[in-house]
Amino acid sequence: MADTQKGNIQKTYALVLGIVLSIVGILGFFTSSILNIFGINALQSILHLIAAAFGIYVGTKGQGRGYNLSIGWIGVILGILGFIPGIKDVLLNLLNINAGITWLHLVIGLVSLGVAYGVKK
Repeated sequence: MADTQKGNIQKTYALVLGIVLSIVGILGFFTSSILNIFGINALQSILHLIAAAFGIYVGTKGQGRGYNLSIGWIGVILGILGFIPGIKDVLLNLLNINAGITWLHLVIGLVSLGVAYGVKK
């Protein structure tokens, strides 16, 4: 695969994730749960919209890999923290991060790291 095509995978993943995060971010202002599985609130929505803006930007103008690494590690760290007693309660109270979103953060984090590390420049 040509280098430009590999770079496009990074950018495309960042763009798609940015679009999804923007949708989730907007929904979070109108509901406290998505699909009755994933907890969300206004503060978490603001964070999603910030991450979405960066994803959309790097997906159209930037490199993509740095964003995918950042989102990957943030997702993995949030996923791990969401299983630690005491910390998971703080995340639930502050950001409405429940077990469903904890698993989702972990999966998105691992997939993002897989894209970032697996698709070389």
